[in-house]
Amino acid sequence: MTTSDMVGLRIKTVRRQRGLSQAQLAHPELSDSYVSLIESGKRTPTPAVLELLAQKLDCSLSYLVNGVTAEQMEDIELALGYARLALENGEVSEAQTRFAELLTDNNLTGLTKLRQDTEYGLALATEAAGDLDEAISILTRLRGEETTEERAVELAIALCRVYRDSERLTEAVEVGEQILGGASRPTWTDSLIELGATLLSAYLYRGDMLRAKQFAAELLNAADMLGTPRSIVAACWNAAVVAQSAGHDGEALAFAERALAVQSENGQPRNLARMRNALGALLVRVRPDQARNARDMMLRAVEELAQTSASTGDLARCRVELARAEIILGSPAEALDHVQAGQEMLPSNVRALGAEANLLVSRAHSALGHLDEAVTQARAVRDWLAPLPDSRRAAGTWYAAAETMEQLGDSDGAVEAYQRALACAGL
Repeated sequence: MTTSDMVGLRIKTVRRQRGLSQAQLAHPELSDSYVSLIESGKRTPTPAVLELLAQKLDCSLSYLVNGVTAEQMEDIELALGYARLALENGEVSEAQTRFAELLTDNNLTGLTKLRQDTEYGLALATEAAGDLDEAISILTRLRGEETTEERAVELAIALCRVYRDSERLTEAVEVGEQILGGASRPTWTDSLIELGATLLSAYLYRGDMLRAKQFAAELLNAADMLGTPRSIVAACWNAAVVAQSAGHDGEALAFAERALAVQSENGQPRNLARMRNALGALLVRVRPDQARNARDMMLRAVEELAQTSASTGDLARCRVELARAEIILGSPAEALDHVQAGQEMLPSNVRALGAEANLLVSRAHSALGHLDEAVTQARAVRDWLAPLPDSRRAAGTWYAAAETMEQLGDSDGAVEAYQRALACAGL
């Protein structure tokens, strides 16, 4: 049945319950023939007429429009608010349960926007719990429905991000380019710049440096024109990553520090913590002499992330980067604690980060004198990387594994890893 059919049926049902004829309901403002056409679904009443009929029938407007009473609508909105609050507070399992329970409410069936809001919330909670495949399934299903332009961009951001984090880079790029890659690109907004930043990171992971540099400059220009904190943070942080990948360390730090400064003044706690961790990780790589400051920054980020809706991937990434800092600082035991905590939280399909974690475990064991375990952990990197498609990121991790194996005296393993690094780089 169409929406008009359902509205007409509800009006007819309530009219009969009230013991009214069509003429009695219509008089004096409407004609009984018009009421008849509405009840049969042949006319769609205007909002003003619907409000009038609701008053005459002594029922809520929400019931005529959606099939739920005002009280039921309030209960649904309250339940959805509690689920969102649980997610924002980092209570991921609680949020998943609340979103899933709400979706079993039959009253939600006819409330398209609220039902989509609930499914979107479930997708984010599922992503935060580390079940990236299920998050992809929910987001893909939602993208197949008719929705608002704003929601379409939100779904694209989330799906592009989850595909990227699952190392499914081709799909991540396709999602982003469906909206941003056409000849008639929409006018830049905060949401579109955030989508562009997510797409840019997929370009980087894939090794498309030329496209990444061009797109980074375009996003910076767009963010400067908009002048909003959200757009500036997204554009500056990704420009920092591109600059660091190109070997421009000073420029990378300048962009990253600007992003953190703007985020500190305007950002949500989760995004601020993620940015703090990202800057600490960048500092470890480009200014190893400042590893102590970077470690303190990332320890603070761990505490902050634990109080938010950060995904298990975010938390695992923070621990892995902390381990990198501890190794540079000569604290292999602390590094091992951090990286093992990260491994426990790491989703199984986040393979590139899993490989980096194994390498850090290997280096920590080596520094502690556990050479056999160090070799075993270095060789385990192959299990993480082997299923991945060739990419710049995979090439870098294979190369790091080869260097580690070589230092441990595992010549055969090092040769194989160097060969895989070359193959990933297209050489």
